Amino acid sequence: MLMAPANAAAVPPPKPTIKPAVTSPSQAELEARLEAAARQAEEPSKGAKFSSGSSGSADPKVIGGTETSISSAPWMAQLFYEDGENSFFCGGAVIAPTKILTAAHCVKGADWKNKGVVVTGTETLATDANHGGTVTGVWRQWNHPSYSDYTLDNDIAVLTLAYPVTAKPINITKSDDTTSYKPGTMATVYGWGRTSSTSNDISPTLKKATLPVNSDATCEDWQLGGEFIRNHMVCAGEPASGQDEGTETACNGDSGGPLVVGGKIVGVVSWGVENCVEEGAYSVYSKVSWYAGSVVPRVDDANITNDHRSDVLARRSASDGTLYYYASKGTSFAGRVSVGNYSNANVILQTDLNRDDYEDMIIRTKSGDVWWSHYVPSTEEWADTRIASGWGSRKQIIVPGDVTGDALPDLLSVDSAGVLWIYPGKGNGTFSPRIQVGSGWSQFNSVRGNGDFTGDGKTDLIARKSSTSEMFLYKGTGKAGTGAFAAKVKVRTWSGYNAFDAAGDVTGDGKADYLARTPGGTLYLYPGTGKATSEIFATRIKIGTGWQQYNIFG
Repeated sequence: MLMAPANAAAVPPPKPTIKPAVTSPSQAELEARLEAAARQAEEPSKGAKFSSGSSGSADPKVIGGTETSISSAPWMAQLFYEDGENSFFCGGAVIAPTKILTAAHCVKGADWKNKGVVVTGTETLATDANHGGTVTGVWRQWNHPSYSDYTLDNDIAVLTLAYPVTAKPINITKSDDTTSYKPGTMATVYGWGRTSSTSNDISPTLKKATLPVNSDATCEDWQLGGEFIRNHMVCAGEPASGQDEGTETACNGDSGGPLVVGGKIVGVVSWGVENCVEEGAYSVYSKVSWYAGSVVPRVDDANITNDHRSDVLARRSASDGTLYYYASKGTSFAGRVSVGNYSNANVILQTDLNRDDYEDMIIRTKSGDVWWSHYVPSTEEWADTRIASGWGSRKQIIVPGDVTGDALPDLLSVDSAGVLWIYPGKGNGTFSPRIQVGSGWSQFNSVRGNGDFTGDGKTDLIARKSSTSEMFLYKGTGKAGTGAFAAKVKVRTWSGYNAFDAAGDVTGDGKADYLARTPGGTLYLYPGTGKATSEIFATRIKIGTGWQQYNIFG
């Protein structure tokens, strides 16, 4: 239990004086945009939008298969883009309330914020005006920075929606997953794409097809051999028969849709041969395990200013108590903005417990109560929920993200005896019963974490030993209990600093960064490198002086 005996006199923290800057076109405008895009989608091109591979015969693309309901795949999403003659649609999957995983060839070069819509919650393709789904605007877009239009390498992307949807998300597989890719493993692909190689007919209802995963050698030996990139791609299915009959495969319109094994996305529809059924051909997917370390930071990237860079919270000494946020500009910060008076707090942390992409705060007051302060988009107001009491003696409280591997953010604490506990989050500000990680954590005077320091898509911790100032990396494993973290690795000795902050990805490059302050008040940014060694951080960047005025960092 998080809660000690109830304290009737509990006083919540003040309401923050900031509101997220997210905006979206009116629902009427989004519906009009969808209608225009849907008219074009009824006659999808055979590849005009999609880039070809190096041989000129590859074409990003379900033929065959069976119809299915949205209840069997509640996370399926339709992506419609309206741009006159270049309008198109792709598939995608809800992997968090505001996040859609799709293919980079559906995203790169397009202006999804001003010309795109996403439809969720229906098996009916939105070319039908009575589709019954939820139409949502896009706020941000990201595609893998190394995506190639020529080779279709690194064909993976994430769209961030303007507002959370109610569709149940599906998790992506982990970076160390090898079981899902064993040859013969049965995987399921979903989509509304072309249903025939001889026409542009698309499926008005969601379809699925179950396909065997193939070995890399099989994929490489296929006639497009040189275009298949081991580790980055996976191919699936029986060899195409040369005609629609006897073939099950992804095809045009299915691009960006998920390939699912064991309830997790292991692939994203990327490419295949033109018209999809050429004898001996397979459908090719971006291998999600390879990209987990790139995708996860784009899913768990809530921040105050709603861009892709983490901001910093800093509170002045208790005599003043003003909390400020500094918006990240990459390697520097904009001028500070007051959040309110938080003189009654002794812990303030940044997180996103409900995964709605609006950054929350975890605040411990001097009475020992712990509060979850979170923004509610429907009311445009902040709400305070007391999640713990009697925590005044806790030595550390950490909200690093998803520790247990279920894609839901967790809360950790070190109790007065030095035992580290995980409180598994449920994604709504509540927690499952605590799980003990281990003892001996009293030796650390700082335990910080916010995201992935090692580039594998799993949440890590950095702890500083009081007696020696040594900094240790505890690499996350995605498991709970005593196996939650790998054996500690010494990464630095920092005797010249007296305050630290793991704010997240400050620079916006997808790697978790770290902040350290000297006793004299100089603040330095240490950009993350993604390496689990002494090279975990790049050369420090001086942010500025005068930071000794703050005694709490977020």
